[in-house]
Amino acid sequence: MNRRHPRHAKQRAPRSRAVAALVALGVLLGASGAAAGLSPAAPPAPATAADSSAVTVTARDQDHELDSAPMPDLSVTVSQTRDLQAQGIEVSWTGGRKSEVPTSQTGGKDFLQIMQCWGDDPEHPGQPDRRTCQYGALLTPGSLRDSNVAKGSIAAQDDEFTDPGSGGFFDPPYTSVPFLSATGETIASVVDRKHVKVDVNTNKFFTAQTTNEISWAGSSSDGTGLAKFEVQTAAQSPGLGCGTPVDATDGSVSGTSCWLVVLPRGQHDPGEQNITTSGLFHDTWKHRLAVRLDFKPVGVRCAIGAAEQQLAGSELVSDAVASWQPALCGSAGGSAYTNITGSESDAALAANGTAPAPLALTSRALSVDDVPDKLTYAPIALTAISIAFAIDAEPDALREVPQEVADRARQPFTQMKLTPRLLAKLLTNSYTDSLPTGADKTHLGFTSSTDPGHNARNLTSDPEFIELNGGDWQYQSIAAASLADVLVPQGRSDAAWAVWQYVQADPDAAAFLNGTPDRWGMVVNPYSSTNAELNPNGVPFSLPRTDFPKADPAEQPQDSTGVGPVNVVTWRPYTNDFNASGYAVLRGDGQILGSWDPNSIPPKFGKTPRALPGLQRVIGITDTAAAAKYQIFSAALLNPAGSFVTPTTDSLQAAAAAMTTTGEQTSVYGFDPASATAKGASTAYPLTLPVYAAVNPAMTDTSKRSAYAAFIEYAAGRGQEPGTELGQLPEGYAPMPEGWRTQAQAAATVIRNGGPAASGSSPQTSAGASTPTTYSPPPVSAPPQAVTPPPPVAVAGDPTATGDLAGALTGAKTPVDPDIGMVSAIVPIAIVGGLLIAVLVPLLLRAITRRRATGP
Repeated sequence: MNRRHPRHAKQRAPRSRAVAALVALGVLLGASGAAAGLSPAAPPAPATAADSSAVTVTARDQDHELDSAPMPDLSVTVSQTRDLQAQGIEVSWTGGRKSEVPTSQTGGKDFLQIMQCWGDDPEHPGQPDRRTCQYGALLTPGSLRDSNVAKGSIAAQDDEFTDPGSGGFFDPPYTSVPFLSATGETIASVVDRKHVKVDVNTNKFFTAQTTNEISWAGSSSDGTGLAKFEVQTAAQSPGLGCGTPVDATDGSVSGTSCWLVVLPRGQHDPGEQNITTSGLFHDTWKHRLAVRLDFKPVGVRCAIGAAEQQLAGSELVSDAVASWQPALCGSAGGSAYTNITGSESDAALAANGTAPAPLALTSRALSVDDVPDKLTYAPIALTAISIAFAIDAEPDALREVPQEVADRARQPFTQMKLTPRLLAKLLTNSYTDSLPTGADKTHLGFTSSTDPGHNARNLTSDPEFIELNGGDWQYQSIAAASLADVLVPQGRSDAAWAVWQYVQADPDAAAFLNGTPDRWGMVVNPYSSTNAELNPNGVPFSLPRTDFPKADPAEQPQDSTGVGPVNVVTWRPYTNDFNASGYAVLRGDGQILGSWDPNSIPPKFGKTPRALPGLQRVIGITDTAAAAKYQIFSAALLNPAGSFVTPTTDSLQAAAAAMTTTGEQTSVYGFDPASATAKGASTAYPLTLPVYAAVNPAMTDTSKRSAYAAFIEYAAGRGQEPGTELGQLPEGYAPMPEGWRTQAQAAATVIRNGGPAASGSSPQTSAGASTPTTYSPPPVSAPPQAVTPPPPVAVAGDPTATGDLAGALTGAKTPVDPDIGMVSAIVPIAIVGGLLIAVLVPLLLRAITRRRATGP
């Protein structure tokens, strides 16, 4: 849907009110949209997405002044343009020119800028309006909304945005493109052609900490490049308003569309020797390429007053529940399901009693001493943990490297292999840069920069990693604390247990944790050693475990100037959850500690802004659903069969086929890397996990049991259909094997009936429910029924742990809003509203010094 600025009040007023209402109420993710990437000029036909929502646009199709275009052969592909939410997309291109990096004085040469805009140009409908673009907040040369300009270089189209000044050296012309927000407000520093004291680059709608713009994206020597771009909805950026719900006369709801703009920058700006002025100025803007982005509507899709049921436990199924939710609550008598993420073991224990309790979501069976397991388990999702990364090349400038490697400087690495031992090093603060700079590191063998010992500074300088990965990796010199460990969430989870179980099952990793140096002499941080004799705490670091402790007490002491102390958690903080880790990787945010601010009350350390493409260095443990929606790269992990495998639909299903039971609970399966089946599954991804819905069928509240059964039936039925539409299974999950779905439907019947059906009776179900009359689960590829299972037999169609890998599960990715991705369903409106109001409090940061004049 096209949008105009308030100066066309009749067209704009209703949508402004809609955006304002959205901000006031607070929102979650919702339904549908359509895709089309439209040309920025009227004559050419729009670029559209047919079966796929990927769109390719070219300068030859969209630039009507090709003779003066900085990159006339430019062709840009956007990985997804339909059914968007707050997520990541991949922007790739050919036909560029080898880029030069920016400096403190110039923006660089022959590079691209990427931005998100919301409105159509009122003079040229079907084209983006440059005034509606989120741009300027990074405050780097060539990326501001405003600047002083050379007299005589001002295009006629920029006259209304220009204060001509006196024309003298001390009063040059000043041009500033205002920001017109989707809420109807205007931020302008030129009014009636007079410069006023308004900051158009840092304002209530975007700052350096919140903007998604990319000020420099470079091409390699062959003219190709790639960048991950964060797409924002009205929930993250009210000024853009993308995804604001629009009600149609037929009762359907769509999301307001926006634009993705790719702006080629050449060798210099008009009238300048370098790239120093705004990309929004007409003579640069006219060469833009634009693609229409269509969004799912942002908002609560369940009727107010619908029955609310609570789910508790695993975060791993959150994105799936968010997709299923509208279909569940939209059915006759349907319920809204609120997902409270937290410790799975706590949720399972709460659900084990007969008193009303939330439906537990867990990947492991209840295991508490002296507490019998009374839960019925229904598999509802097949997912995995991803080791995601965003690492850009930085060839070593102090040694000779091949020219083709040097030409790929600042380009992203797209592949990385990790062994359990390398992962153990990242998780145990065994790389020296994972400890604060001024802390004592002698227990890692480090005494000084001239005597650093055998422990590498970070992953990319580890000889084991370099030998394993080879290629361009061997020529890098990347110094970053954010590559010395991995971003991990706080709290307890079954996912953490799976990661540690994977590490512990590997002989080399287990030996390393026990104190055996690797082949290059690197040793484990003793505070994370499983050997009590080496561990300074006098007890072994127990494994596996359900958390990611930062066990080293090393601290950089307070200095004489009053700069505060820095411990390991301050130095390398936790993320809130697995989704947040994935979001940090998308943004290139390594959670690097900033400088000390003595003027803060109380004084404290700041936070370093995220790194932009070309300078990103971050690794994070996330889940495959988050990796898919943010479209970030995932490492290939060494599995127990000796193969390096990435998370894909086939590799997850191969792992499901190799799962076994543990303990006395025969209805809950997991991938045990020490098992014989796992060691024979060459195509299995080793961090694959099932997610089960679990409840005691003796729970006294029959209405809750019925609602939980309905949830399970949908999740195991229509909810297993992959896709981006409402009610489907998002990317990042693999459809469950048929035997799992059968178990889930049988478990739903048991839960609804309050126990197994009496002999000779037929199970009672709600209308339309899928109810098996017989149930024969297979021994491996589908877990058996929770209640008195019959002898296992094979179920046709279940996967086996053989065959070739399919395309990457994170290849054609699908999103969910980062601010609400961890809240997988409907949250009470009062809570969400409060959270969003807190997020949207205007940040008026005015203390920015620029070389232009500050006023007339």
